[in-house]
Amino acid sequence: MWESHGREKAISRSIHRALTREPYSQGIQSHSWVMCIYNFFSLSYVRLSRVSAELFKHLRNEVWKIDDTDYTNAFRHQGPNTGLVAVGDLGYSGSAFFRTANSRYLAKSLPRSAEHRFFKEELLVPYYEYMKAHTDSLLVHITDLLGVPSPVLGTMVGYAPSHHVIMENIMYDREQSTEPNLWETYDLKPIDYFYPERDLVPEPLTSRAVKSRLYDHFKDKVRVTKTQFQNLRRLLEQDTMFLKSGNTVDYSLFLIRYPAHILSTESLESSSEWSRGVTSTDGKWKYRVVLLDFFWAKHKLPAQAMTGVVQTFNVVGRKGPMSITTTAEEYREKFLQMADGLVELTDDQPECRLAK
Repeated sequence: MWESHGREKAISRSIHRALTREPYSQGIQSHSWVMCIYNFFSLSYVRLSRVSAELFKHLRNEVWKIDDTDYTNAFRHQGPNTGLVAVGDLGYSGSAFFRTANSRYLAKSLPRSAEHRFFKEELLVPYYEYMKAHTDSLLVHITDLLGVPSPVLGTMVGYAPSHHVIMENIMYDREQSTEPNLWETYDLKPIDYFYPERDLVPEPLTSRAVKSRLYDHFKDKVRVTKTQFQNLRRLLEQDTMFLKSGNTVDYSLFLIRYPAHILSTESLESSSEWSRGVTSTDGKWKYRVVLLDFFWAKHKLPAQAMTGVVQTFNVVGRKGPMSITTTAEEYREKFLQMADGLVELTDDQPECRLAK
């Protein structure tokens, strides 16, 4: 417990210093040889730098209208109830998660080199151009990318993450609401893929906690009007088409539902009603959605290696492809079909299907 707490504190300090160091700059900063050697042998605390700092600054300031002073202050430790709060390991990837004390931003580690290399080297600039042109996009707003500027022992042995993404938190106002315990969240992916953690482990040995890390089930329906559904369909189609162009798979639809009588005091800078909150046609709920975890590319070596393993296994097991080994086109099709199945139109309009 103490070791875990110490590791979280060190990661939090690394993120805090990278984002509050002034003036921030892109790339490697000069250090003495003594400092470089000290940094290399550090296991838990690693020095992080902003990656493509000016690019993200433009997105924050010009596209999403985020004030940089408020943004930086959200990460400062200035006494109780300030700075970063650890929210634990929320997924099978082993990622560490933190949120700012004001809940405006999340920090997620990218422990797999294939993920942060794909985003940094291939998807980052297209993401920047796409988000500038599509201000109503449902792709999560990534406000910063942090990485180690030089090799560090702690990251090499897997003790400390080498990269982190900073994102806007679409649930920023939950903790300030009158009934935060009534908010529901669902991390949704197509369920008809082969998941080794679910399909290879005998049922008695597969804990509910393990399965909950794979994906969620939404057992109700999202009840909206035809116009609202068509808007959602348009946004999902354009966003997943962009992800398909980058050969991206395994992303998820994060659905939030909370009682409609809970009033939001403020909203994120977004032109999409699905980011601000859509009221259900029965007046009971409000819904928000965001697309997350688009860091896995089909053409990267780990995905190609897993494809071969799964294909070999399926000669006997016949379990079908994994979500990370399918094609980007097929994953998009199944993803849209999944989203289609969530919706129930209650205004007597003909049923709409998501385009494939």
